[in-house]
Amino acid sequence: MTTGGVSVKTSSASLSMWMLGGSHERDAAVAREALEQGNTNFKALVEIFVGRKSSHIALIKQAYHKNYGRQLDQDIVRIEPPHPFQKILVAISTSHKAHQADVSQHIAKCDARRLYETGEGSSGAIEEAVVLEIFSKRTISQLKLTFSCYKHIYGHDYTKSLKRGNSTAFEDALKMVVKCILNPPNYYAKTLYASIKGKTVNKGSLVARVIVSRAEVDMDEIRKIFRRKYGMELREAISESIPSGDYRDFLVDLASQPRPSLHN
Repeated sequence: MTTGGVSVKTSSASLSMWMLGGSHERDAAVAREALEQGNTNFKALVEIFVGRKSSHIALIKQAYHKNYGRQLDQDIVRIEPPHPFQKILVAISTSHKAHQADVSQHIAKCDARRLYETGEGSSGAIEEAVVLEIFSKRTISQLKLTFSCYKHIYGHDYTKSLKRGNSTAFEDALKMVVKCILNPPNYYAKTLYASIKGKTVNKGSLVARVIVSRAEVDMDEIRKIFRRKYGMELREAISESIPSGDYRDFLVDLASQPRPSLHN
């Protein structure tokens, strides 16, 4: 049954997800749901692998295996038909196994130059192999520094080079991943607004996933950016788009509570 674009199944699943033992258990449940859908929800998977620390990713994989008797990495590799997001996810998952704590300015500059030379500095499409190699060897923190160096050296964000009219499916997927890496609060504020205003399907499910996953991470920043960008409070936007009831109250409460900003 569906009410105002939010199904009873969606609300029950979201409430149940919040009741799970820890955030790694919730992320494991989100990953399984994303993989079980007819069309794999790659964005949900990207948000997990980009938004969590390597130690947390290891716990997610353990919970996934314990709860579902499957290996998360293997399930991603086996997705059919192959998809550009799939390649990037495999690379990022590989990088999480390296456990490199320190970031290097020198490596960031070198990687930024390689991205330029194999991207907008060349005449054709970007070289996927180079991008995937960098993503598979660098931590999220290192990648963030690389994209910062790219902007410093070339005067614009790396994503600008991916906005060409003839961009490939891989470049479109890469653009979304880079935005999620560069500025998570801004990425999630835009995602919430697009969902709340009905520009995406499965409105209730997407709003719930973002609110639940970021409630203990950077919801304060998301809320501030949402207010600055769209001129309204996040809690008011949720209240206007989701029918009244315990489910809406649950989401509004999570979106309104002050939380420490702990970038994962």
